[in-house]
Amino acid sequence: MGIKGLQGFMTKVCPDVCTMVNLKEMAERHRINHPDFPPVIVVDAMSCVRYWYTPESWVCGGQWQEYLANLENFIEAFMAAGIKLVFYFDGVVEEKKRDEWIKRRLQNNKEITRIFQFIKTHRKQPGREMFVIPSALPTFTRFALKSLGQKTICSLQEADFEVAAYGLQHNCMGILGQDSDYLIYNTSPYFSIEKLCLDRLVTVMYSREDLCRVLGLSMTHLPLFACLLGNDIVPESLLEGFWHKCLVIYPVKNKGYSRRTNILLAVANYISKVPCSYGSLKDLENMLPLGSDKTLLYRGMESYLLPGQQSPWIPPNVTNIQMFSIQQETAMCQDKEIFQLAKEQHIQSENYAIFNILSNGEIECSNSLEDECDTEIPGQALIYRPARQHIYSVLLESGKGGTPNLKTLWFAKGPDVEKQRYSTFLACFHLQDMMEELQALEAPVAGFCCLLTYLILQVNSLSLEDLNAFVALILCLKGKTAAQLAGLQLAQVDSRAVHLGTVFIRGLTTLLMANSACGFPFRMDDLMPWKMFDGKLFQEKYQQSHRGCSLEELLEGSESLYTPFQNVKSFICKACMVKNRTIQSRQRGNGIITGTRQRELNPRFQQTRRTSFVPPYHYQMGVFPRRGPQPQGRAYRSGHPGQRRRFELPPRTMLVMRPKSLKLKGTR
Repeated sequence: MGIKGLQGFMTKVCPDVCTMVNLKEMAERHRINHPDFPPVIVVDAMSCVRYWYTPESWVCGGQWQEYLANLENFIEAFMAAGIKLVFYFDGVVEEKKRDEWIKRRLQNNKEITRIFQFIKTHRKQPGREMFVIPSALPTFTRFALKSLGQKTICSLQEADFEVAAYGLQHNCMGILGQDSDYLIYNTSPYFSIEKLCLDRLVTVMYSREDLCRVLGLSMTHLPLFACLLGNDIVPESLLEGFWHKCLVIYPVKNKGYSRRTNILLAVANYISKVPCSYGSLKDLENMLPLGSDKTLLYRGMESYLLPGQQSPWIPPNVTNIQMFSIQQETAMCQDKEIFQLAKEQHIQSENYAIFNILSNGEIECSNSLEDECDTEIPGQALIYRPARQHIYSVLLESGKGGTPNLKTLWFAKGPDVEKQRYSTFLACFHLQDMMEELQALEAPVAGFCCLLTYLILQVNSLSLEDLNAFVALILCLKGKTAAQLAGLQLAQVDSRAVHLGTVFIRGLTTLLMANSACGFPFRMDDLMPWKMFDGKLFQEKYQQSHRGCSLEELLEGSESLYTPFQNVKSFICKACMVKNRTIQSRQRGNGIITGTRQRELNPRFQQTRRTSFVPPYHYQMGVFPRRGPQPQGRAYRSGHPGQRRRFELPPRTMLVMRPKSLKLKGTR
């Protein structure tokens, strides 16, 4: 989170702290001064994703091919300057920061409500001032960077500590991010992602030494300064009385400053007189109204102490305590081999959510662009509850009843095990009976069919028009470049299509979780959104389908897509019919007629309008080539449907799931 107001304080009150630097020139000096350490910048990816996401459209579910191209350009700019990048992502939400995490999610919910109100009123995307990142953007970003050959690390605690520690331990050239906590840690120089000009590789460097000079503090004072201003551990609400005392004792002369600026200066004045000792810290703890937890201030100070460092505020025998470690005996998974592999894959950004479940029995899901007023579409957390329950059974009930053995899924080799991995994956979505047909498809199309079939089975309001839109999306997407997708213009934005796009993207994260749990029957890269989704293209297909446009228009006049369209649609309808789900037609026209609906149609595209779709009796999937052998990696690969434990699960928009205690934390 950083220190509220500190970034603005430096810009407005002490601009000398902010220095424009050329990263290419700094890299050259780094090579000269540190010949044994090549220039490396460690990147706080979580604070960068909103700056990396520059596509014009953000509300429709994500412009994933455009975003992937942006990441490639970002990497290439640094590579050209001889700078290596190391990317860090948050792997957990620490319990001590849970309340703050929930508070932010609640605030985000209000912003999302305003976004949907705007879309329904104006039928267009709001301006950038209302921007929120597309759902699951950080999750897919880390897989994107890994696919682009970058060192990508998923933290075992909130990433800012590990970023600062990595920068210190590896003598890095600097840290790139947008979090004022990097001024508090005694670590590598801190560069701003917000001020970065990629073309010239220039940005602002914030100097903690100059900040100390302006405030009249030493570097040793900075952690106390941060804690007494409020951070993720010490809440601001407990400090109001202390701030008032500081403002009375040290009145600020400049009346033009904001109250927050005055507080910053007054607190700095106060602590500059406090001796740097553990005794002084205890005196402050006794003075502050910390309630029942008198260790808050101590824990806040401790959180800034990096490995190998000592502080006069902390007893000398206390070092390195911040380094996170899960004790095997307290983890939900008691198998050391399974636990260790899950941990390694987590750190290396190879799996999704598995280590969090096996270690703490928790997973988090942040806000999504979901319309709470649309009662026909359940919250995505509820839609994917049955699939998650099955995944929990695979992970936590290994070898029980009909549940396959996790060690077999993760470590064994051979064609029978590969088949078991695949069938276990499909069982998570209740589609194990369709295994033969799905294996005949290209991997991204198989994953797409699995997800869309599951969605239609779970959401009764999904119609034939919705199915047509999704199928046309994946078929038409394959031949388009990022530039073509960027040039696509929408006459309007439909709020329901926004909602469905988000639900689909969240479903892809569920595919990733199932794939990780079942030993990787798919390559993770085949389940990525840039292989099967584009927000604007889905909006176009959704609106065309609900206007009742021709199949020719829906498939952009491509005759070669007609047979694949019918085959994919037939497969999904067949799978739904087996579960007694008939997909009905339900047009939701928007009153805007565009395109070439009235033109003479190619006979190949002509169809009789139906209120429901019945798949043809003769079912052929040969239009898609069969997938080749999948890379084994670390002996990854799927099983039989297992017994499901009934875990409690969450409402719309965000959740914290705890299988261990069967308790739910989270709010609408």
